[in-house]
Amino acid sequence: MTGLQAVILGIVEGITEFLPVSSTGHMILAGSLMKIQDNEFVKTFEIAIQLGAIAAVMLLYVRRFLREPRLYLILAIAFVPTGIAGLLFYKYIKALLFNPVSVSVALIAGGVILLFFDRLAARNEHKPAGHETEVSPKNAFIIGLFQTISMIPGVSRAAATIGGGLAVGLNRVRAVEFSFLLAVPTMVVATGYDLYKNRASLNSAHLDVLAIGGIVAFATALIAVRFFVGFISKRGFFAFGIYRIAAGIGFLVYFWGRGF
Repeated sequence: MTGLQAVILGIVEGITEFLPVSSTGHMILAGSLMKIQDNEFVKTFEIAIQLGAIAAVMLLYVRRFLREPRLYLILAIAFVPTGIAGLLFYKYIKALLFNPVSVSVALIAGGVILLFFDRLAARNEHKPAGHETEVSPKNAFIIGLFQTISMIPGVSRAAATIGGGLAVGLNRVRAVEFSFLLAVPTMVVATGYDLYKNRASLNSAHLDVLAIGGIVAFATALIAVRFFVGFISKRGFFAFGIYRIAAGIGFLVYFWGRGF
């Protein structure tokens, strides 16, 4: 992997990590389009640079992490389902579904579901202003169950957790912000575990591209997070659903045309 390819993947990660379009899926597709060799290090790179994007959220929401002790309990409860499912199934999913065709199909299916979530979000916006201003432990666990679906590349962790938030009655902004916050423990644990499991495939030659990808992901995520909150508060998720469907169909046509 070259430095330029690491920059491009860092931009893709930073932009897509917190949008409901699947960052892992987009990096798999981007890597395939750039003809990056598919090996264990590349798969680990695609996960490791998520730490850069997560650092951006920690910076933007540092006051909430410092001022709301209850938040740690709620996030821990929400993380439990994903932690259990990850230990049981992630290695099989990584081996079988980390490929462009699976991602393209998941993008299409997720896009259709996101259109449904957009209508659900519109109904939640008309609920009383004080409705579900805080996420209860029960609702945190339900959102965590939704998050487990995102282990399938192309589904999108953000889409799954936002959908879970909307399903338990949160409005768009609250659902999106909780998705951002839940990303911190989820991706830190997932990335740390993946790096540990694949430490034998890493060496000093990889540090440069990992650093480049992580820094670029951090910078672009800072911009993407601010954009996303403002955009969905006014326009909802419809555009992202349409984008997912169009992108998934486009990639399927491209890869099948190549005889993938």
